[in-house]
Amino acid sequence: MATVFAHAYEKGIDSMPRKTNIVASLVRDRYVADAVVILENTPRRAAKAVRKAIESANANLLNNSGKSIDPKTIRISRIFVTSGTRMRRYVPASRGRALPFEKISSNIFVEVAGEEKVKKEKK
Repeated sequence: MATVFAHAYEKGIDSMPRKTNIVASLVRDRYVADAVVILENTPRRAAKAVRKAIESANANLLNNSGKSIDPKTIRISRIFVTSGTRMRRYVPASRGRALPFEKISSNIFVEVAGEEKVKKEKK
């Protein structure tokens, strides 16, 4: 049985990387089916984006690998969150000033691994 890998990259998530990484660490090294159930019941805003990235990587593995994969064996092999683009904005301050701040977005990388189905040989 050979292990097959696929990945997905979700860019420009409107959530801070530190907050998104907390959600990503909940599902690290789990089966995809378990991870989806966990993320559906997680009350954080970033859970929807992480679930979408995991489901995209899962679909990439099942549809684009060219091999028959057993869906029960698909695991999250790697998931990490990096900071994305930063939008510069200004907030009003006293005495007519404007103070700068940055809206930071997140990038989510998910890699899943699955085992090929074993073909039964005819006797």
